[in-house]
Amino acid sequence: MANLLVTGGAGFIGGNFVHYWAHQHPEDTIVVLDCLTYAGNRSTIADVEQAELVVGDIRDTALVEKLLRERRVSTLVHFAAESHVDRSITGPDAFIETNVIGTSSLLKAARKVWLDEGSGKDHRFHHISTDEVYGSLGPDDPAFSETTPYQPNSPYSASKAASDHLVRAWHHTYGLNTTTTNCSNNYGPYHYPEKLIPLFILNALSGKPLPIYGDGMNVRDWLYVEDHCRGIEAALKNGKPGETYNIGGGEELPNMAVIDRICAEVDRAFAEIDGLADRYPQAPAARGRATCDLKTFVADRKGHDRRYAIDETRARTELGYVPQHDFATGLRSTLRWYLENESWWTKIPN
Repeated sequence: MANLLVTGGAGFIGGNFVHYWAHQHPEDTIVVLDCLTYAGNRSTIADVEQAELVVGDIRDTALVEKLLRERRVSTLVHFAAESHVDRSITGPDAFIETNVIGTSSLLKAARKVWLDEGSGKDHRFHHISTDEVYGSLGPDDPAFSETTPYQPNSPYSASKAASDHLVRAWHHTYGLNTTTTNCSNNYGPYHYPEKLIPLFILNALSGKPLPIYGDGMNVRDWLYVEDHCRGIEAALKNGKPGETYNIGGGEELPNMAVIDRICAEVDRAFAEIDGLADRYPQAPAARGRATCDLKTFVADRKGHDRRYAIDETRARTELGYVPQHDFATGLRSTLRWYLENESWWTKIPN
């Protein structure tokens, strides 16, 4: 039996991890620390019986220390982050505060409780990061590996790169038992609709435009969120202290291909599921039209990275990580989740 502290556990990836871990390790207790910003939702984990939600800020070092001591936490899994690139361009300060100062606060608390107070307790500080810290790839460049130099190009990715370096430093300087995973683009249930896949699904249902940046040919590696949780579990079980592992989905696709698949899946759902046309009368598919008619090209994002790709060889060989969802099945599952959980997404703030 283990006691976990999961930061950002009411958000998208963190919430999915709480569900996954509770199912895979029902004997463990999970303390979720989340300040419930716009992207955090207590209903995401409300049905997880062994998860206790503590509403608080990761920058509150004293609170984190208290939780680590009183809940006898041995594993801290750090998801809490500002993560939307567009928001980082218009308001970078929040990203520095949460992603850099917040991570520093957690590391200080972990060092004090687990090391300085001399408990001798086995521990693990696991940090979740992103492939965006590596910068942008050309069309023929090899995929990002764990030794790819950092070249962050947005305030978001720069803040995550800084947090990665802090985690590395706390291991090498103080001996904190850390691991880091850098993941590719996640998608799946409980995803706040500001990112491409959930935004386009909900816009398609309401008949709103599908805004495509630039020429729509920016390439990303797509990772179903449950597979990401599986990779984190593998890193916690088999990862070597101080090491970093890249977690990808093995599905490198241009945005336009992703958008076309979303449109096709929405059209398919309206053809197969009775009553959708009545529930979503504004959707083109409700009137026999193609969802792709909603596609609209808009000005490109500032500093938009052209291509990301993950080389997950190390995670596969050292951790035993193997993704279990291809993009087709993952996307279909994601769409069906949104159709079946309208009460979740209609109540979240815009």
